[in-house]
Amino acid sequence: MKKKTLVLVLALAMVFTFALSSCGGGGSAEKDEEQVLRVVTEATFAPFEFTEDGDDEIKGFDVDMMNAIAEDQGLKIEFINMEFDSLIPALESDQGDIIAAGMNKLAGDRAEKADFGDTYFESDLMLLVKSDSTLTSIDDVTPDMKLASQIGTTGGEYVQTLEKDGKIAQGVVLNQWTDSYMQLQNGDVQGVVVDKPVGEAYLNSHSDIAKFVGEPFGDHEEFAYAVQKGNTELLEKLNTGLAHMKENGTYDELVDKWFS
Repeated sequence: MKKKTLVLVLALAMVFTFALSSCGGGGSAEKDEEQVLRVVTEATFAPFEFTEDGDDEIKGFDVDMMNAIAEDQGLKIEFINMEFDSLIPALESDQGDIIAAGMNKLAGDRAEKADFGDTYFESDLMLLVKSDSTLTSIDDVTPDMKLASQIGTTGGEYVQTLEKDGKIAQGVVLNQWTDSYMQLQNGDVQGVVVDKPVGEAYLNSHSDIAKFVGEPFGDHEEFAYAVQKGNTELLEKLNTGLAHMKENGTYDELVDKWFS
């Protein structure tokens, strides 16, 4: 009787151990291998990320960069398009794993809400105006003028500060850069405050109706990807992948592709 009881106990123990290994270590590893990291972005920020008319595919420098990093580090990623001011809240609410959206890591309190990686691009603000504008620089704006920019961006904060200081009548902050450009074309605003490479991308096909004036202004910007606070393991992988890109020439190839 005792022998049968011992055999039964051992059998149950083996079943219990197998169940634990299936639900624990083995299952977790399999989940990690299949996990798809969600890269949140805002796809009106050409040439960093954008879509073309009639096509939902997100393209751009950030997309190619993140795909190259993912390949280098053995990660699986997918891109999710949302409004710019929703990107950091998406990380905080676990609706995204990575931000890659030409985001300036030096702006405001962003570094308190997300962990940013190594800088991959540097930029400055420029004033974009209609081709027949008499403005020659940001210093020429007057209290009766309106300037547009995108909500949640460094440019958006800049035009709102100008309004607060009484230097312009209104700082118009809009959800997308394309909305800002349309406001300029329609004459609803006298200028758009925009990151230099983004404005250059617009001018590539609109040089007949718009132009840059003056010199760069505002605080210098450093673009970086970001992850949830405390996710040092993922951030280290992204930084390592970026470093490898710069070492093997992939980074320079992408710069030439999107900014030359």
